[in-house]
Amino acid sequence: MSATLAPEVRSVDGRSADPASARRSPRRPHSPLRPRKSVAFTLLMSIFILYSLVPLAWLVINATKTQSGLFSSFGLWFDDEFVLFQNIWETLTYRDGIFLRWFGNTLLYVVLGAGGATLLATLAGYGLAKFRFAGRRAVFAVVLGAIAVPGTALAVPTFLLFSQLGLTNTPWAIIIPSLISPFGLYLIWVYAVDSVPTEILEAARMDGAGEFRTFFTISVRLLAPGIVTVLLFTVVATWNNYFLPLIMLSDPTWYPLTVGLNQWNAQATGVAAQPIYNLVITGSLLTILPIVIAFLGLQRFWQSGLSAGSVKQ
Repeated sequence: MSATLAPEVRSVDGRSADPASARRSPRRPHSPLRPRKSVAFTLLMSIFILYSLVPLAWLVINATKTQSGLFSSFGLWFDDEFVLFQNIWETLTYRDGIFLRWFGNTLLYVVLGAGGATLLATLAGYGLAKFRFAGRRAVFAVVLGAIAVPGTALAVPTFLLFSQLGLTNTPWAIIIPSLISPFGLYLIWVYAVDSVPTEILEAARMDGAGEFRTFFTISVRLLAPGIVTVLLFTVVATWNNYFLPLIMLSDPTWYPLTVGLNQWNAQATGVAAQPIYNLVITGSLLTILPIVIAFLGLQRFWQSGLSAGSVKQ
């Protein structure tokens, strides 16, 4: 006897439509376009988000309270009296507007220090990535070694050096050390290796373009995401710099915001204590706003460089 075999019914996508066959077929491999949900990973990220946002929420909420309201109300909820704008006004006008002077000093240190560090790191990193010269490996070792040395370990030798030069208690004591960014140099170096094709540079040279013109018209545009990243790193490092100004500066008129706010906070201790915690909290809120705005405004440059080197030509 010969059995008649019925043709296998298949669906449009070519898979078997037989229920029994479907049950026996192995499960399709997981698609990377539809990532599998992980409860543990979601819970872990939620904890990180809370860890990051709760201090910020506490700062915003307590900036709306009076000095007495800080101690008579719950820390993560508003008080009956909303005095945010009054606190801002008192912060800006306290002691003849010294906060605005500290804010201007911080901007000065950031523009000259962080801006100069970004420029020097970009020039040096690009040169090390695209030019071959003797001693290149030695420079690479020195840069890696400089990254491994913490800044606090160099603070005292830097103070002794600047003291001999007569530059302590001047803005140059903060600006000059801020010009050196080994990590920024290394980051530009690594980024320039893949983001700036050597073929483009050779084509520009064959057309008669000099090295400076090639760098500023071609390479800078290709290095934009890396430059912005280094800029933000150096801006944040200079903006939050505390230990170096603390040992270098003794004149309050040259203090940055970090040292100045700590001086306000120290008024709560001692015999003639005059606590102004409401102004310290409000000043801290005003201090982080420029950094937040800078991150949000420059985020698009990061996004434009996320796919760099992801597709092989």
